[in-house]
Amino acid sequence: MVDDLFDVVRRPEDGDDGHAEVVLRLSVQPGAGRPAVVGRHGDALRVRVAPPPVDGRANDAALALVAELLGVPAAAVELTAGARSRAKRVRVRGVDPAEVGRRLDEAIAAAGRRPGGGRASRVGG
Repeated sequence: MVDDLFDVVRRPEDGDDGHAEVVLRLSVQPGAGRPAVVGRHGDALRVRVAPPPVDGRANDAALALVAELLGVPAAAVELTAGARSRAKRVRVRGVDPAEVGRRLDEAIAAAGRRPGGGRASRVGG
């Protein structure tokens, strides 16, 4: 289970529809060949992004990867901590925490099944 990878923050304006904000912990490896979910790194989701950590490009790529992975608009994803670190915290608004958990479980499982013994799981194209 991936419940330890994110914290749920419920706000009164979200109502009882199950939508909330989550804060996801990431471990980001910049300068990789292509964006991918690699698996877990302690209590963080380990991801790779292609851009180097220059001018915030790796951060932007990590946010785009999270948005795609969770099926939310890019505007719903915000870096809240770790701008200059591999360890990051990312807030995602307007999500169902159960759906976040399901998508993270699937991405981590897919990372472990990659053909050729690798651990990366491509997200998107």
